[in-house]
Order: sequence, then C-alpha cells, then structure tokens
Amino acid sequence: MDVDFESIKKTQRAGWETGDYPRVGNTLQIIAEQLVEAADVRAGQRVLDVACGQGNAAIAAARRFAEATGVDYAANLLAQGRERAAVEHLTVTFTEGDAERLPFPDESFDLVLSTVGVMFAPDHQRAADELVRVTAGGGKIALASWTPGGMIGRLFRTVGGWAPPPAGVRPATLWGSPDHLAELFGDRVEWTGLTTREYAFRYHSPEHYSQWFRRYYGPITRLAGALPGQDLDRFSEELAEVAREYNRADDGTVVAQAEYLEAVGVRRA
Repeated sequence: MDVDFESIKKTQRAGWETGDYPRVGNTLQIIAEQLVEAADVRAGQRVLDVACGQGNAAIAAARRFAEATGVDYAANLLAQGRERAAVEHLTVTFTEGDAERLPFPDESFDLVLSTVGVMFAPDHQRAADELVRVTAGGGKIALASWTPGGMIGRLFRTVGGWAPPPAGVRPATLWGSPDHLAELFGDRVEWTGLTTREYAFRYHSPEHYSQWFRRYYGPITRLAGALPGQDLDRFSEELAEVAREYNRADDGTVVAQAEYLEAVGVRRA
C-alpha cells in the first residue's frame, strides 16, 4: 500500500502544535533521566534527542555536561525547550527537523536518544534508518517507548475509536516491542538492554486526567475540539475510564501505571 507519509506528518504536526503538550510532557521528565542513566552518558559526548518535544532527554543529557542537541518538527515545542534550558543555565541546541529526515551528517553523534518521541514517526523504518545513520559506529541508541499492552496503548486504542489512524500506518506503540525493534534495526544495533519499566501518571482524579489530556495533549485536544456536546461527554468519560482501569490509588486520586520499554543498544561499526 502506498502511504502518503508527508501528508500524515503535516496532520500530526498540526496536532502537536495544538494545545500545550509540554504541560503533559514535562511530567515525563523522570523517563528521560532514567534513559540517560541507562545509556551511561558521559560528559562531553555528542548527544541527540530525536523528536525531542520540549527537550526532556536533551536537558537530562546537558545536566550531565554532554553536548546536547534536540530536534523536532514542532516549533512551539522547541521554543519551550529553549526556555527550559535557559532557566536551568544549560547549553542545549534546539533544531527544527523531521525525525525521518534528520538534518545532520552521518555519524554525527555518540548517543542518540528518544523518549516517547520517535515512536510517533509514521514511517517506522525510515525513522529507524535515520537513527542509525546519525549515530557513530560504536555509539549508542537509547529509546523509551510506550508498549502496546500498557496504559498508553489502551489510551491510543480509545482515541482510535473516535479518530482511526490513517490506513497503512503501523501503531506507534510497536516501538515498545523488542520484536519490532529487531525488525527495524536488524543486525545494525546490538541491544544490550531491553527493560520493561513503569511510569506512574499522578492526577487528582480520573476526571482530572481526562480534562488535562483534552486541554493540553495536542492530538487529543484537536480531536476533542471537533466533537459535538454529547460525543465530547462520552469521549471525556472514556478517557477517565482509562485512568480508572490502571489506577492503583485508593484515596480518590490517580496513580496509574503506564508500561514502557527502555531499549539501549550499540550501533555496530
């Protein structure tokens, strides 16, 4: 099937530029901190954060004195990344660019990272090829990706019931499967660590979780804004139900465990 990935990315970009994604993304900073530690980043290393959003992994690397760069196609997210780095007095270069067409020469980086970012590139193979291309031989690739069977996989299936994904585009959460990584990277990357971890979403209530994602998570914000009254009420309740399903708190708040795959590998020379 011929898939118009450029049109899909144009629609995706409009989604990420809607709402205020960093309100959600900033809460995920601990995932980036853990990924950078798992990759054993060193001071002075050239580090790239792909589909960086507001710069979680790039900032985590810069805190450890790496030469950090973040790349994303959403200019508003890059602007917030620059503000965050400035507040912390960190040196991070933020560059506008497409994860499927990275604006860097071959083997430019010692470590290439992505925290729940590159997984959303619609052409999985092309994105994987780009990660390999810009990583130096013997360098590392480290990814944190939501799994198909976890809470975020469930969330995306709920959203897909209202706005089905384009035909021919594979689910983003496949990046959270070791088998899919093996398919994408083949023998070009030796995976030295494939660890399933959990991130706890913490909100006042299931309704607060639903409201926060509808207000700030761009693709959901865009969808919610297009729904008429009764449909919006149903959609809002379905989002809240996702939080209830995974919630382990018993005090009315939300502490919902979301599974992701932390993958660290070495690019073969």
